Parts: sequence; C-alpha cells; structure tokens
Amino acid sequence: MVKRDYDLLGPGGARAVEIGLAAAEWYHTEIPRAEMKALMERRDGPAIRDTAIYYGAMIALAALVILLWPSPWALPVLLAYGVLYASGADSRWHEAGHRTAFKTRWMNKVVYQIACFMLIRNPVVWRWSHSRHHTDTIIVGRDPEIITMRPPDIARAFLLFLGSDSVASFFKMFRYARQGPNAVEASFIPVPDQPGVARVARIWIVIYVGVLGLALWTGSILPLLLVGGPVLYGSWHYAMTGLLQHTGLADNVIDHRLNTRTVLMNPVSRFIYWNMNYHVEHHMFPMVPYHALPALHARIAHDLPPPNRSIGEAWSEMFGALMRQVNDPEYRIEKTLPPGARPYRKAFHADALRA
Repeated sequence: MVKRDYDLLGPGGARAVEIGLAAAEWYHTEIPRAEMKALMERRDGPAIRDTAIYYGAMIALAALVILLWPSPWALPVLLAYGVLYASGADSRWHEAGHRTAFKTRWMNKVVYQIACFMLIRNPVVWRWSHSRHHTDTIIVGRDPEIITMRPPDIARAFLLFLGSDSVASFFKMFRYARQGPNAVEASFIPVPDQPGVARVARIWIVIYVGVLGLALWTGSILPLLLVGGPVLYGSWHYAMTGLLQHTGLADNVIDHRLNTRTVLMNPVSRFIYWNMNYHVEHHMFPMVPYHALPALHARIAHDLPPPNRSIGEAWSEMFGALMRQVNDPEYRIEKTLPPGARPYRKAFHADALRA
C-alpha cells in the first residue's frame, strides 16, 4: 500500500512534479474549434437573470423571517434562506471566480466577492486555491482542495454538512489579518497578490464585528442567523452535491473521466448548484459558462462515462467506495466508457508516487 502525502510542501508534491503529474497535459474530448468557440461564449443575460432570482429570493425570505420572528413559523423560512445563502453562494463563488458567469468582468468580481463573504472564504486565497485545483485536480501533494483523502476521514466529511469548512475559514481570517498567507498558501498564491489576503481579512473582520454588535444592540440573535450564521444550517446542500464531485474516484491521474463525476439532478438542485453537476464537463472545459454546460454535456456524452442518474444513486456509489477505502485506500471506482469512446490515456496512479 502506498502512503499518500497530502502536504503541499511535502515530498509527495515534489514527486508529482518530478514525474510529470503537476501542470500536466490533461485529456479532453475533441470538439471542432467553431463549436468550442460557441460553447465558450460569455453572456450577461443568463447570469443577470439567475442572479436577480437568487438574491431576490434571499431578500424576500430574509424579510419574511424578520416579519415572523420569533414565531415558530419563521423556522422553515429561515431554513430555506440558509440553503440559498450558504449552498447557493458556493456555486456563485465558483462560477464568478472562473469569470465565466457574466461577460462583464466587474459583474463576476462583485458576485465573487459577495459570495466569498457569505461563505467566510478569503477571496484571494480561494481564487488561487481553486486555480491549483483545476491545474492539478486530485493530484496528491498538489491539489489543496482534496476533501476526502485516503484513507478517508468520514467524520470530517460529514461535518461539512454543518459548515465546518466555513467555521475553519472564520478562524483563519484572524491569522490572515495578522500575518497573511502561511507557507502552504503562499506556495500557490502569486507574490503580488499575497498582501491582499490580509487586507481583505481586516475589512471582513470589521464587518463581522459590526454584525455581532448589531445582535448585541438589538438583543437578538437574528442578525447572526441572517449574516454568517447560515453557513451552520444551510451548507447541507453544498456538502451533499460537492462531495459527489470527486469522492471515491481515482487520484493521481490526468484524465477527468477517471477522477470526476457528473450527476443528473433535479431543477431546484441544479439552480442552487448552477449546473456544476456537469462536473466532468466543467473540469474538461473550465472556460465554458455554467449556462452552456447542458449543451456541452450533450455534445461530448459519447466520450464520457454515463452520468449518475440522480443524487441518490451517486451517493450510493460514493458512500460504498468511501467505506471500502477506510480499509483499502487503494480502492477506487472504475468508470466505464460508452462504446466508441476514446480510451483512457495512460494514467498515473498512486504507485507512481512511490519514492
């Protein structure tokens, strides 16, 4: 059994660079240039519409909570608000961070900053963390966004349903305000951007203190339940969908068909998730906007493993793999390609990282 070293500054990452896993040339389905250009076209219309619906719904639900508070009738409205706040912000953070949701650059920037604040994610750290995630997807010692390591920590994974990642980010914010990024974070954040880590953290801490002050002044917990607090009770949808992206699949490979999962979801989850259920497609072609992912899926489905047909089916597959990996870290789900698909490229697996 190969022991995996997930430390970004450790020998595992160095070995990944040495053998060509880092910043490798990834497999992608061939699409004619003209079709690819059409799929990559950025438009403001879809994102403005969806963003107006999203934030409009949040404002309406928040107003209703305030009107009903402290009646028990406020609770179901608050729970719905929390899902939009925390789980919806995760996908908005993601798409606006790729700068593909809107054609207009400042619109992506505004939505990205707001979504990062909602999730208590430092926008500088997370922009570059996610950039590395795409460059070295599930490459051990290189990808800072691997959620379920091997052997998996089941408790840690399920704490995500309670917003544990945002809670951790909250406490990191004080470190960022004092000293900026640590050595691991500095390894993937360009030097010119590193001062921004502390600057943003200090601004956000002032805002958080203001929300806390409002709660104390009004003698009510409601301000905290509406700003910041929703990460504790509204992250369950984000965890439910986010864990499906890569968990149980191969690591240390350079073919997204091996390490990423596409799941067909209901329209409500797709709206909250902003079509990130088409995750193989997104990783293969990250510059395709979220609104074009269904069309991209239809265009390249002949070359991809069949998608999981529902969230439930995907969870059954993923959870079974997690349980096996507890005792057998080398276990991975082997996805099957449809007839006629181009075969998997020669891929590196964990044994390639043996010292």
